[in-house]
Amino acid sequence: MTLYTSNRIKIPAGFWAGLRQLGIAAHEVVRKAQLPITIVSEPVVTTAQYFAIWQAYSDLIDDTAKGIIKLATSFETDHFPPTVLATYHARDYRDALKRMARYKQLCPPESLHITEEGEHCTIEIKTLHSEQPGLPILFGITLAFLLELGRRGTGQPLTAKCVEFSTHSIGDLQILEDYFGCRIQTGTNCNKLTIHRADLDLPFVSYNAELLEILTPVLEQSLNEQPRSPSITETVKWIMKRSLTGGRPDIQTIASELGISDRTLQRRLTEEGTSFKHLLIQVRHEQAREYLADPSLDIKEVAFLVGYEDQNSFYRAFQLWEGATPLKWRTEHLGENSINY
Repeated sequence: MTLYTSNRIKIPAGFWAGLRQLGIAAHEVVRKAQLPITIVSEPVVTTAQYFAIWQAYSDLIDDTAKGIIKLATSFETDHFPPTVLATYHARDYRDALKRMARYKQLCPPESLHITEEGEHCTIEIKTLHSEQPGLPILFGITLAFLLELGRRGTGQPLTAKCVEFSTHSIGDLQILEDYFGCRIQTGTNCNKLTIHRADLDLPFVSYNAELLEILTPVLEQSLNEQPRSPSITETVKWIMKRSLTGGRPDIQTIASELGISDRTLQRRLTEEGTSFKHLLIQVRHEQAREYLADPSLDIKEVAFLVGYEDQNSFYRAFQLWEGATPLKWRTEHLGENSINY
């Protein structure tokens, strides 16, 4: 499954044209990705197909770093999708980056997080699909394009302060360092571009207020109409509720269902201020109350449904949660006539 309410990702109209400019035919990528050729004419693809396409592109080029820079810099402005066009015609670099982060929500599976602190501004890419193939080149192109956007918009040869990649396999570092104008760090715990904060105030020579008046309302409406994506916490709780009966779901099983490692899952939960253990307790508590409110279920059945093989263990846990035994709680909430042994 995917953590998004929709397992569909838009492919920019200019993507295949951009590949052609690099001398790579669409059918080569599709064949390498083992996908049907008809996918070239499809405006949207599944999450799995999306990653397969990026991995295929990565496999077809001589060097990952070279492929990153070539594709990030090859797109002509008239091939930009509306989400990117709105950033190119922004008022300044800061406005452009904020729009990029906001409208990226329309094109999952990755998201951008911007932080301004001291003399630096960092843009970090986050995704729940950290073990998927094709991510290194996708992350590289995204970070390179963010700097490319600033260069095209301001008309100045901006450089980065630092670039970090979580992977060690990103190709020829010298190519990347020449492009970004800074040191490249690999094997870190994030994928992040750090730029000079002062550059954010630089006005865009491509600023077009009239065009933004047309694009912005349309993009904002699309955002408002987009179903809200569930958080990792909500998704894990949903899977736990499906998996409770007669056993205790473990983090490895649920992480596998999400297509990520248990370590990544725990990190994502920590970022949302919770833990796997805490969620499991919470889910058992919530489900226990729900089942006990059903007088047709006896307490032994409720214990089994929330993952306790031993009824006594369920009694002890429920006493901690509610300060009362399951029987007493049911009596107080449903009345004497509803007691079911």
